Amino acid sequence: MSSNTKSSTPDPDEKLGAGSAVPEVGPNSTPDHIAIIMDGNNRWAKRNGVPGPAGHRAGVEAVRNILRACRHHGVEVLTVFAFSSENWGRPLPEVRALLALLSRYLRSEVRELNKDGIRLRFIGERTRFSARLQRLMQQSEHLTAGNTEATLVIAVDYGGQWDIAQATQKLALEVQAGRLVPQDITPELIDSHISVADLPRPDLCIRTGGDARISNFMLWQFAYSELYFTNTLWPDFGELEFARALADYSRRERRFGLRDPDTIAAGGSLDA
Repeated sequence: MSSNTKSSTPDPDEKLGAGSAVPEVGPNSTPDHIAIIMDGNNRWAKRNGVPGPAGHRAGVEAVRNILRACRHHGVEVLTVFAFSSENWGRPLPEVRALLALLSRYLRSEVRELNKDGIRLRFIGERTRFSARLQRLMQQSEHLTAGNTEATLVIAVDYGGQWDIAQATQKLALEVQAGRLVPQDITPELIDSHISVADLPRPDLCIRTGGDARISNFMLWQFAYSELYFTNTLWPDFGELEFARALADYSRRERRFGLRDPDTIAAGGSLDA
């Protein structure tokens, strides 16, 4: 995990007026892949005196806005943590409301995504969903499979530990069948079996809502991702806050565990 973690601390009640300056982001510093932990829908609903489902609906609108901002800034892949493996433990009415909202989103948005050239992908253990929802997910992926403008990945019934486990289970079957020996298993081979292995690894993980943790999201993929935490609740996370995250990212020096070669003499010391 990158040690370059940083929390932005804007007032969560801050209103972004028309005169607010959008931070400049250099064209050569835009992440290829951004992953977002969308936290704060329920707190947003409570703060605004509306039922919990209204907070989740406002969260869907925030997804629309950030997807639009990603396209504006040239971000190729956006992955959103929509429903975690642990979310099954929430109260049943909330779980039902979340899954109904996902179904409604797919029925209402997929044609527009397809029109805009956006490919839709899902990651997670989808077999626990209803047959109807599984069909909607499959149809959405099939309809948009050939699109190349951008990719939206929705993580549903997903957990980073599950992802690593499912990858290693596949490799264990290969060993059992005699097509691999344990010594063949390398980080690169595991990586090729992790979800969305064909996409670039996330350059930047954004978490809204004030908590500074990654909550079992893309544990393998985040090995060298930059982390950005903000107090802003997800429904309030708009273009200005997104631009702040990109500007913060553009100031980071990504070394991927290496040192600046200028500080290491030829054949130099291995001292820390």
